Amino acid sequence: MGGVKAPKDPEKKQQGFYIIHNKEVFGTRQPDGRGIHYIYEDNGRLINSAVLSGNIQDERILECLKTAEGFRSLVHSIGVCIETKEYGIPVEFVFQMYGKKDIYGGGTVISKKILGDGMEYKIPLSEVAWSEDDKEPGQIQFCFEKPETMAKASVRLYVNEGFQVPEEEMEEPINLDGEDARKMLERSLMSIGNPFRLKKVIEKARKGEEVTLAYIGGSITQGAGAVPINTECYAWKSCCAFAKRFSKENRVNFIKAGVGGTPSELGMLRFERDVLRQGEQPDLVVIEFAVNDEGDETKGICYESLVRKVLGLPWSPAVVLLFSVFANDWNLQERLSPIGEHYQLPMVSVLDAVSPQFGLKPEEGRVITKNQYFYDMFHPTNEGHTVMAQCLDYLFEVVAHGESGQDDSRKNIFDIPPILGKTFEHIRFFDRKDLYDGAEIMEGSFHDTDVDLQAVEMDMDTEGTLEFPYNWQYNGENWSGKEVKPFRMKIFCKNLVLVFKDSGAVCAGKAKVLVDGEHVYTADPLVNGWTHCNAKILFEEQESREHIVEIQMEQGEESKKFTILGFGYVI
Repeated sequence: MGGVKAPKDPEKKQQGFYIIHNKEVFGTRQPDGRGIHYIYEDNGRLINSAVLSGNIQDERILECLKTAEGFRSLVHSIGVCIETKEYGIPVEFVFQMYGKKDIYGGGTVISKKILGDGMEYKIPLSEVAWSEDDKEPGQIQFCFEKPETMAKASVRLYVNEGFQVPEEEMEEPINLDGEDARKMLERSLMSIGNPFRLKKVIEKARKGEEVTLAYIGGSITQGAGAVPINTECYAWKSCCAFAKRFSKENRVNFIKAGVGGTPSELGMLRFERDVLRQGEQPDLVVIEFAVNDEGDETKGICYESLVRKVLGLPWSPAVVLLFSVFANDWNLQERLSPIGEHYQLPMVSVLDAVSPQFGLKPEEGRVITKNQYFYDMFHPTNEGHTVMAQCLDYLFEVVAHGESGQDDSRKNIFDIPPILGKTFEHIRFFDRKDLYDGAEIMEGSFHDTDVDLQAVEMDMDTEGTLEFPYNWQYNGENWSGKEVKPFRMKIFCKNLVLVFKDSGAVCAGKAKVLVDGEHVYTADPLVNGWTHCNAKILFEEQESREHIVEIQMEQGEESKKFTILGFGYVI
């Protein structure tokens, strides 16, 4: 009879750090029936993930995370842990490198099928066949056979010898009900402004009348980082808190109109379509663009134009300015808050609420850590969205118990001089479906319709709605050397904004824009590198007159694609 065999030597403990630690994931339904949760790690996001979740400060390690080559030199293996709500179901983990030439199709795809059983599964990088086109770490995917699967996920990078990582720190549980949390919420109230309109909405709800709350902004308003995105986003939580506090019969309607990666420059164009759709007349509009407007060409005029557009609606809705925050403790409230002061608007700053307490210890008054608040460098976790909603709810509470303010419903907002500018307060949008009768259009070779568009989860939906589906696309896929005819438009207006599609696809090409025969802009969809909507001001003038606008493919780009999503105009 054989003796007991000696066990294998224990595996040497490797040093590692988290890039995802106990984050909620949710399988959004895909066209093929699966559910996929995406986490983007390009453009510095992976570095921020390492700082937030792994407490990495070593510049040598952070530098390695910028490129695929550096990633390979740093990482020995990837540890993945998934715990599905329905215990132990299969999950495919994917870590995709983006390519140099072909962003989405040229890089290495690291994948492993595991079980959602809470165990850590390791993927040694020595087993990976690497692509020569690798540029940078791109995205992580959690793929589920069934859509709408909920899970908690952790991903840890184990490092090669020669790298040192800090010891893992234990986080205290979040307490959003204590005295320290109350002080945090109090800091969020930048200004109550003139509360008359907001007080009126509250009183209307208290009477049992129907009220509608609308939220417009970027990806944070869309719900990015919230899992699931429809019920865990700050907008829905805020709406629910308002209904619970003021509406006994819960007669509160909800409009969510957040679009990722877009500033108020696009928000002012889509306000009618996305918020006032189907004749909606919201009683309250929350505007959240404080982390999206860095690229606004007008440095605040588009934002003020949107504010004036909303304030000037015939039914005099209440307007609240919400200033969200990035993980580097940054937003644009210094630029934008003077607009709120000028029009005496209630203003709520999430930056003022959370950033001062991030650097504290629990005994010093810390309520929530950065890792607990942020899902990634841009977006909040479920807990972060809860904090945002509580900041708005604190405003509602203060207004409900305070003075009524001064009735400004008879004041014509358009007669009030602006603080920055009002160039676009009367801007309108048109596309292939809803045309402007002051524009004559000859499509030329831009006669196709693009269906590969940015999709966003509106209101309570979990499946995306396509942005600007009535577009003009030039498709050079089968170009055979024939003449490419430009898109040509004769239009009567004084200001014109082009909206075109950004893309990361290798088939996306550049287009030149000419106004009255002069080249004013070259639209390059690859600058931003992902599928979303881009707005560009083509001209601003004092008086309306007739212009000829031409959009033509750049020489050498005839075999590629370009999509015109629509135009904004002022007459």
